[in-house]
Amino acid sequence: MAKENKGFVTHITPRSEDFSQWYTDVILQSKLVDYAPVRGCMVLRPYGYAIWESIQRVLDKRFKETGHENVYMPLLIPESLLLKEAEHVEGFAPEVAWVTQGGNDILQERLAVRPTSETMFCTMYSKWVSSWRDLPMKYNQWCSVMRWEKSTRPFLRTSEFLWQEGHTIHATLDEAQAETLQMLEIYRELAEESLAIPVIVGEKTQKEKFAGANSTYSIEAMMQDGKALQAGTSHNFGTRFAEAFDIQYLSKDGKLEYVSETSWGVSTRLIGAIIMTHGDERGLRLPPVIAPIQVQIVPIAQHKEGVLEACEEIANKLKSVGIRVDIDDRDTLSAGFKFNDSELKGIPLRIEVGPRDIEQDIITYFRRDTLEKGSFSKSLLLNNVSVLLNQIQKELYSQALKFRDERTADVFNMEELNNQVQIGFARAMWCGDVECEDKIKEETGATTRNMPFDQTPIGETCVCCGKKAKKLIYFSKAY
Repeated sequence: MAKENKGFVTHITPRSEDFSQWYTDVILQSKLVDYAPVRGCMVLRPYGYAIWESIQRVLDKRFKETGHENVYMPLLIPESLLLKEAEHVEGFAPEVAWVTQGGNDILQERLAVRPTSETMFCTMYSKWVSSWRDLPMKYNQWCSVMRWEKSTRPFLRTSEFLWQEGHTIHATLDEAQAETLQMLEIYRELAEESLAIPVIVGEKTQKEKFAGANSTYSIEAMMQDGKALQAGTSHNFGTRFAEAFDIQYLSKDGKLEYVSETSWGVSTRLIGAIIMTHGDERGLRLPPVIAPIQVQIVPIAQHKEGVLEACEEIANKLKSVGIRVDIDDRDTLSAGFKFNDSELKGIPLRIEVGPRDIEQDIITYFRRDTLEKGSFSKSLLLNNVSVLLNQIQKELYSQALKFRDERTADVFNMEELNNQVQIGFARAMWCGDVECEDKIKEETGATTRNMPFDQTPIGETCVCCGKKAKKLIYFSKAY
């Protein structure tokens, strides 16, 4: 367990010693979250919420660029609505929290605390759609959901968490499929270009697909302990929910047709992915694109004349070009403490400003990704800081990609598969039978992650049963 001494972090459990405890130490010491008085729930502290806001900004911009609008649906869902789509109900029933009393009155019908909002969106779509002219409807909502989890861990799996859930309806199956894949690509862009997390993109098996979906697609990331984390999903429902909720429209041909529907979402689980992909024994390492603070300026001997003024000048120049910057001018703390604090929080770039830097007209910096220090002429401030932030973003992605690739291997029998999933991803051929999927999970603890779009075979027989293979697929242990 991480220990504190007058605010200093004296120890974070090494990843090699206990990865789970390392994760807990980092999120608590960096003040991302705290435990809530409600079982299985977390309190997002300001710094943790700021990271979520950064992710929101990136995604919300992309959603609106692709024609989606934000809405908000009620938190409580009548039980009768959940019962309308049988497979959907069966998939979520064990996790639903119910409201049975309002004030002093027992409710005539139980109300589910939103585990997901397909049923609510479908109910409203059935009221709002009448003609082909109304389509498509492409809505998203930012909200919290509750799933009564038995085993919880902050960000990765909590009873309540924040997410976005998109729900769209279309005139044809082809349009719905195009939407499903478009949103999957937006999630890939978010993961790789903003979070610096390389992902495997592909389709889930029927066993692993979302309850009620025709097909589910996912992005799968590898954490530093070799386990997979499902970082985002996109679902094509076809007409299943439309038929259950009677969502029909009058086509151009004057016929009543069922709409085709999609759903897609990512959650605060992405913050856990960032921590477990990039973090180290000093704490977080945040990619500049989503770091709440991209540059922290630390005054050295700030009591001396001109030091704080120089910090302000540098900060204002950086802010003028949109760089998120903070001056740590707390006068009761040493520079050493501030260095440790900025590293714990994963701030990508630190600038140190003292009398010597002012005298020599230089900028002294520290990179959180490589732990390297350097300096350059103050006249190059804007250009060099932008270059450094871009380099840090690319370096974090490069490190994560190298790690994933080194821990991914092709396997051709159960012994090889079992050995490989102890350290990372196993890529194998699969016959497509759920019996083999179940056997692999039972014998190795690994699950199917997804079937990549590039289905170039690496063999002809199933890794489990030896029969003719149908699919190339990734297996791993997972969160």
